Amino acid sequence: MSRLIPGALVRVRADYPPGHIRTPVYLRGKQGVVQRYFGAFENPERLAYNLTGPKKDLYKVRFRAADLWPDYQGSPKDVIEADIYDHWLETMG
Repeated sequence: MSRLIPGALVRVRADYPPGHIRTPVYLRGKQGVVQRYFGAFENPERLAYNLTGPKKDLYKVRFRAADLWPDYQGSPKDVIEADIYDHWLETMG
């Protein structure tokens, strides 16, 4: 069972650990909205080192482009969607 549902407001952890990290730097610390739950999968950050561990929930999260880049000149409706694992997401509120 997933802990987040579509429409949930989340923030990507503002963390910069060393190693093979799948969460884009430009999304760290940014707020988005969960769009979809994909299921639980092996953690690619551990798989990169041939390690296994508990599966992690994976979500599609939508971010407003203007929230990612302060000088963004495109449409205010422009968004970016990214697939982000649960351990990178903090709930808002």
